Amino acid sequence: MKVQQNISLKSFNTFGIDVLAKEFAVFSSADELTELLTTNNKQQASTLILGGGSNILLIKDYDGLVLKNEIKGIELINENEHHIDIRVGAGENWHEFVLHCIQHDWAGVENLSLIPGNIGASPMQNIGAYGVEIKDVFYSLEAYNYNDKKVYTFTLNDCEFGYRESVFKRKYKNQFVILNVTYRLNKQPKFNTTYGAIEQELEKMGVQELSIQAISQAVINIRSSKLPDPKVIGNAGSFFKNPSVTKEQYESIKLKYPNVVGYANADGSIKLAAGWLIEQCGWKGYRKGDAGCHARQALVIVNYGNAKGSDIYNLSEEILQSVKEKFNVTLEREVNII
Repeated sequence: MKVQQNISLKSFNTFGIDVLAKEFAVFSSADELTELLTTNNKQQASTLILGGGSNILLIKDYDGLVLKNEIKGIELINENEHHIDIRVGAGENWHEFVLHCIQHDWAGVENLSLIPGNIGASPMQNIGAYGVEIKDVFYSLEAYNYNDKKVYTFTLNDCEFGYRESVFKRKYKNQFVILNVTYRLNKQPKFNTTYGAIEQELEKMGVQELSIQAISQAVINIRSSKLPDPKVIGNAGSFFKNPSVTKEQYESIKLKYPNVVGYANADGSIKLAAGWLIEQCGWKGYRKGDAGCHARQALVIVNYGNAKGSDIYNLSEEILQSVKEKFNVTLEREVNII
């Protein structure tokens, strides 16, 4: 648990932004975390917890302590004829965990294949894709409180999940460190193939008998075809959330733009496709220096090499403003700016 000085964070964030951490250390248990915080007398205000670094944009050097969460372990803690409860360390890679579940025929996370990042970020962001969100498979989590240095258990209701939201992003922001997450998975799968292009991809694959393995591969194929690999081109996946507007506003936009992409929400509002809005503003494939909008998916901002965090941020500001001007719709960043 050695604390290092002036360490580059380039390899610890998927955008590949080269900024320095004044202090840097790794922890693999709650006890090690307590020791690091106590020994260094650090409060949450000057401490940054890093997981997979897949949902952050670092815009400047970090003048504090950066702690990399490497708590590992996948443990079956409960099983009955219908369900499996699996407790997973926050430092485990998300996609590797999904593959582990598929290998064991545990259903529920196959639609979430190939999402970058680690386990700890999954409830924080309530990650989701292709009609499934973490809240659909979440059972509980354990989190460490900075203030009293105690570990608390959070249930599904405690987390107050919303669209890419949880209590850890707003109400309890910077107050807890997620240590592990328990998921409740199904022995009998409930297939979800209606969202996006899954059905078409399954047909293209020649799948005769539906399985979680087939759905996972279909999702991997779709994501790989339109989203850049962070190991090749720096990015954090979807940079913006899909915005929701009133039905009246949607109808107004549709009059002018008949091809607008929208999905009805349970509350009667309409969720618009942020990627479509950005593309209509002409950003798809745009590049300025090493910061750009991906050529195959306008929702993804990329670092082609040596872009600074401020370059990426400034581009996102321009995109926000243009969508607001053209559609009178306010986009919200999904990526955390640090």
